[in-house]
Amino acid sequence: MSKPLNILFITSEAEPFSKTGGLADVSSALPKMIRELGHDIRIMTPRYGTISERKFKLHDVIRLREIPITVGDDTKIASVNSSFISSLKAKVQVYFLANKDMYNRAGLYIDPITHKDYPDNDARFIFFCRGVLETLKKLGWQPDIIHCNDWQTGLIPAYMKTVFKDEPTFKNIKTVFTVHNLGYQGAFPDKSFAKTGLPESEFNSEGVEFYGKLNFMKAGLVYSDMITTVSEKYAQEITTSEEFGAGLEGILKKRKKDLYGIINGIDYTVWNPETDPIIDQRYDIQSLEGKEQNKKALVQKFGLQYKEGVPVIGCITRLVDQKGIDLIKEIADDMMKLDIQFIMIGLGEKRYHEYFESLKKKYPKKAGITFGMSEEIAHLIEAGSDMYLMPSRYEPCGLNQLYSLKYGTVPIVRATGGLDDTIQDVTAGGNGTGFKFQKYDGKELLKTIQRAVKIYGDQKTWQKIMRNGMAKDFSWESSAKKYINLYRSLLK
Repeated sequence: MSKPLNILFITSEAEPFSKTGGLADVSSALPKMIRELGHDIRIMTPRYGTISERKFKLHDVIRLREIPITVGDDTKIASVNSSFISSLKAKVQVYFLANKDMYNRAGLYIDPITHKDYPDNDARFIFFCRGVLETLKKLGWQPDIIHCNDWQTGLIPAYMKTVFKDEPTFKNIKTVFTVHNLGYQGAFPDKSFAKTGLPESEFNSEGVEFYGKLNFMKAGLVYSDMITTVSEKYAQEITTSEEFGAGLEGILKKRKKDLYGIINGIDYTVWNPETDPIIDQRYDIQSLEGKEQNKKALVQKFGLQYKEGVPVIGCITRLVDQKGIDLIKEIADDMMKLDIQFIMIGLGEKRYHEYFESLKKKYPKKAGITFGMSEEIAHLIEAGSDMYLMPSRYEPCGLNQLYSLKYGTVPIVRATGGLDDTIQDVTAGGNGTGFKFQKYDGKELLKTIQRAVKIYGDQKTWQKIMRNGMAKDFSWESSAKKYINLYRSLLK
């Protein structure tokens, strides 16, 4: 039997401590499953001001009380707090890098008042990347693998190959860098490079420089030992197309032999209509009538009237073009002419907040729309909707379509990235699990919604499609085993 691995999992957000999107869910569920499979995996993340010491029973790690971390000409002192996340079978230790100047704010990356990125995000995540490595020098526990996630952690592999390369602590550690979304790269003005403390020789087209800027995502892609991304289709898309590669496709093509696509799983202890404590009525594949009760509760929550036989289309989203919000806006009036109700919760660009506010006023009996992010409302939408709308321009993996399958909520998706990998288009007789369209185009989206609404009228076929989806297994175990195999192959 192979010996268990030690893995340090680095992330800028982790459920239940901090969350802006799917990264937080992955950063909680994947480590728990790897721990269940017998490996010592620990998580490290920033200690944001929104993380309650009392609620999460945080305590100081005594030997990690005073860690000096240099950013440019400035040295600040960090400390490390600790807590745990648990599944029924496993407990994962979480370390929080704490410094009030850097992290004690109302938002994670964006100021909730101005809706703009914090102007010092470069310094905040340089501090985090250096802080992870400075912590490791003092921790008294050594990982075999450091698993980094998205741009906020991208400088760690660069530091390990340069500034920290002669430190005995890091001698045999390998790095894995996972791309969750290439659209967000952590690109900062050239003057930010001086804050990193990296050798000047690294600010070039072979290193961390990208079109004259410091690019955290590129650093992760160039210096890590192995790259993964969150679906097989997305792994292909980002090496072959400028549309998906966001300018970095050349680097990814160069590193193709080190790039692997592993689909995200979902945590069925959290997302499961049989056990979900949040929803109005629990149900399963054998008792679909329970779903109707959730539909009644959902429309009521959004101030609409329940109408038997009228499908509810749900949407939980960031209000940005990547998520296909421009397409929804383009066809909204035509969609609202159909015999449907539309329910959405989202947060994002001001112009979309204003547009959907006006849509709600225009169709007060058909559109229920609220702004923000709420775990409770997300569960209600998954349980109470008949269809789930996800027309993304690109989608590395997507989790909501997987939650939807489990809840018998039939996805309507664009055939891109993980959406294409996980949803089978419905064909005659109700074979398949959802409705897909290929071309990124409003008319194509509208036709696909119309197709779904028409088939919804045949409840026998519709329930077959629901059950097809509910029977799918996207639990984390098989994906976690693939990660473990990759870690082992890297250590060989």
